[in-house]
Amino acid sequence: MKKVAIGGSFLAIAAFLLLLAGPGFVEGRLNRVHSTVTWIADRAGELHRKIFIADLHADTLLWNRDLLKKNDRGHVDVPRLLKGNVALQVFSVVTKAPWGINMTRNADTSDLVLPLGILQRWPRRTWGTLEERALYQARRFANAAATSSGQLSWIRSAGDLRDYLDRRRQGTAMTAGLLAIEGAQALDGEVANLPALFDAGFRMMSLTHFTDNAFAGSATGVRREGLTERGRALVKAMEARGMIIDLAHTSPRTIDDVLAMATRPVVVSHTGVSATCGSNRNLTDDQVRHIATAGGLIGIAYFQAAVCGTDARAIAHALRHAATVAGMDHVALGSDFDGATAMPFDAADLVAVTDALLAEGFQDREIAQIMGGNVERFLLANLP
Repeated sequence: MKKVAIGGSFLAIAAFLLLLAGPGFVEGRLNRVHSTVTWIADRAGELHRKIFIADLHADTLLWNRDLLKKNDRGHVDVPRLLKGNVALQVFSVVTKAPWGINMTRNADTSDLVLPLGILQRWPRRTWGTLEERALYQARRFANAAATSSGQLSWIRSAGDLRDYLDRRRQGTAMTAGLLAIEGAQALDGEVANLPALFDAGFRMMSLTHFTDNAFAGSATGVRREGLTERGRALVKAMEARGMIIDLAHTSPRTIDDVLAMATRPVVVSHTGVSATCGSNRNLTDDQVRHIATAGGLIGIAYFQAAVCGTDARAIAHALRHAATVAGMDHVALGSDFDGATAMPFDAADLVAVTDALLAEGFQDREIAQIMGGNVERFLLANLP
């Protein structure tokens, strides 16, 4: 769940609207598309149809939409992924977010997801435990994949990904999803809960969301400290299982602490870069460089506070800077679709990014890397 400043919507008003009109109406107001893609160069369209496209972050499972049908709200569903030629979408589950979310300081004293879940008729067991909220969203994704007639594959291992790539090369229209968790608060404070989430299919997890938690400090938390002792144990436990550590939303001290002890590459699934857009959630050049040196990936998000713009050109500009600092092998897409964010386009019109990258001067091979080739290589090397 995202962002008062980012999406241009005030979550206090949204909460009131929830009570009056229900979650569908609110989602329509929060997960907006604020422009229309009307013209794309022929070269961009041709290139876009040929390449493997992957996105490192969407919060779609927070909303009770049918993933298999084209929806008239939000940003992601299987029909729109297919139209946008998206081969792999990372679906990240949100388990808790504070009321009055902002980009500076958020205390972990309230729970915005609880009323949203109740109004969306989530099971009662999700009301009191964040782990159950994650497991419930995983079950919804699993059901969608199982009933998709092969259009939606579930990636849980490098072997799954290789098999999926072989099937997709045969020309069948299909997409795939990988499950992630936005914030280790989903563990309800206990590293011992990690195996259940891994067994449910989660393969990536960020250590924090908008607030500090028992494991680490958030970039928009109160203390903004680094890893706690419990957090260090969590990093080791995730690495032991082959789970990918996501540093999105984490404090600078947490980033430093993780990079100092990690033995595997990490990702930052959805972020901007401070050099093109100042924000305490965006990465400095030093952070970008250190993550890349460790073999990691930087996923550039699309929302205004990430790229300081409201079109694909701003996204391409941020990707250019990230690639210049990190190297072409270490940048990727990390939209933050369906995160209560206003977006310049939805998944169906992702060709707008390909077009903007061409206009930015990237070569076809480089665009193929950025749009998904780097994610494909990273996951094949790092999934269990």
